[in-house]
Amino acid sequence: MAGRSFEAGTWALILGGSSGFGLATAAKLAAHGMNLFLVHRDRRGAMARIEPEFEKLRGSGVEVVTRNADALDPERRVALLDELAQAAGPGRLRVLLHSIAFGNLKLIAPERPRPFARAHPRARLAAALGIDEAKLAEAADRLFAEGEDALDGLATPPAYAPRALDAEDVARTIYCMGTSLLDWVQDAHARGLFAPDARVFGLTSEGNELAWKGYAAVSAAKAALEAIARSVAMEFAPHGIRCNVLQPGVTETPALAAIPGSAHLKASARRRNPFGRLTTPADVANVVYLLSLDEAAWINGSLVRVDGGEHVSGSTS
Repeated sequence: MAGRSFEAGTWALILGGSSGFGLATAAKLAAHGMNLFLVHRDRRGAMARIEPEFEKLRGSGVEVVTRNADALDPERRVALLDELAQAAGPGRLRVLLHSIAFGNLKLIAPERPRPFARAHPRARLAAALGIDEAKLAEAADRLFAEGEDALDGLATPPAYAPRALDAEDVARTIYCMGTSLLDWVQDAHARGLFAPDARVFGLTSEGNELAWKGYAAVSAAKAALEAIARSVAMEFAPHGIRCNVLQPGVTETPALAAIPGSAHLKASARRRNPFGRLTTPADVANVVYLLSLDEAAWINGSLVRVDGGEHVSGSTS
């Protein structure tokens, strides 16, 4: 254990605790003495990979409770919070991290060429060089996959699901990745689980303001999450709860891999980031830890960018 930073017997509730930001945060908090209640939703076949990670957390010397359950089901939420109450007792929940990544990634309109659009640059380059376009495509895609980010414009464009996003897709995504945060905060508070100085965290992305193809539903969910978080920060403050939203840069996670065109997003991020790399889950976990310390008690209602300056950089060199 790195050294206890929190009062003995404090707990973190992490929704989405088996990978990405959730698992990295669990490891960071456990290393500093915080007990963990991890809720995750994974297929049975994935548990062979996940269980060793949970064993590492238990090796930190803290209590670790894991539940493979649907955090979005109201009845399961009640049962899970009852279990947390039994394990932790009242007033011991210091951190609640909402790291649920479950949304629809579909276009809202059929793709069609832009007016006056030229042929793909790969075709024009192949013609100019007098070589076979298929061979150029294979080489460009292979090198791009190996990290040659400057070949972004020559690599094969992303492919999207043929069915368009509909209102039901949007509503479900907004609840899953956004407003479900409120249910967990309200129910945990009603049970008296939160510590006198508690911290609630949500996760957003640069897609909260930018329009990315196939990201409309998730973008709406992130905007909703941010709005809910601001209200939690204000209305729950008299109860000792601080609420902040973290905006990581582009990060290699299972959720990113599910986004069509994720390779292009990563290439763009690496070229734009002042440090020339992607954000890591550990980068974000470090900030959750910092904002959970006593010294961060006056940070409330903020959107904190954790991206190494990616959001301010206009450079792609």
